[in-house]
Amino acid sequence: MNVKSEPEQSFSAGFELKGRSERGELTLISPLGNVLGVLRWAPGEAELESGNRNIQRFASVDALMAQATGAAVPLGALFAWLQGDNATASGWSADLSRHGEGRIAATRMQPMPRADLRVVLDQ
Repeated sequence: MNVKSEPEQSFSAGFELKGRSERGELTLISPLGNVLGVLRWAPGEAELESGNRNIQRFASVDALMAQATGAAVPLGALFAWLQGDNATASGWSADLSRHGEGRIAATRMQPMPRADLRVVLDQ
């Protein structure tokens, strides 16, 4: 993920995604295999668990994703993109032309700052 903010934010992480856009869990894993955080969401609740079982609660899954990744990644669309469905999300454009190779790219143009999401799936 790369967010064109000031200062620019960029990070790489592995992830395990469970559930669906309405209720699920996303575990972010560092390139060295350490768990960076666990994001959980359900109707009316969203939380981020990071080191030492520190839990932060958020008003929405969008706020949770923005805190964890630097941009509000549209979960509904992300689940669809992972399945090869070119779902629309406000302000986002997805490129699924390499989905068969396990690669997905998406760009958020609005609202600013611009964000680029690149996903490489384990095959």
